[in-house]
Amino acid sequence: MTLGNFGNIYSDELITATELNRQPGRVLDKALERPVTITRNDQSFALLRREEVTFLVKAATQSKAVFEALTVAFSLLLGKEIGFEHPYGWLSAFEKDDLQDFIKELSEAFRLIDSSTTAWEIIDALIHEWHESAIAYSSPELAAAFSAETDEVPLTVPSPLSAV
Repeated sequence: MTLGNFGNIYSDELITATELNRQPGRVLDKALERPVTITRNDQSFALLRREEVTFLVKAATQSKAVFEALTVAFSLLLGKEIGFEHPYGWLSAFEKDDLQDFIKELSEAFRLIDSSTTAWEIIDALIHEWHESAIAYSSPELAAAFSAETDEVPLTVPSPLSAV
């Protein structure tokens, strides 16, 4: 399911609460096809399939995370200090070129939302991978290991096996 499918979420059928009470099966059948609005006095209730509601909640939650990550990345590009205690403070481990790459990758992944059923998983994976990279960049142990000089031992040519 994509967000594009919800473009007409409020062009649904209006059903009164009385009609729902009289014909619940018919109303539920309609809700299988598209959202239904049930009205009672001055109140309105949306009737959607559970999968659609789950998708909408995930979309809202993930959109907030994408917005927050992009806001932090842009703030860092502008020279603002972001502490590591911030949920996306780990982005401060990157240089400006890396931040621009992060912004580009995350924006491109977010654009897939309307055309891909796996867009949210792609976004989750992308943020996770960048976060892991930030941890690696920030690790003094890894920095020491990469900068340590190694005692290289040249390989020797193996001797041919003698016949027994």
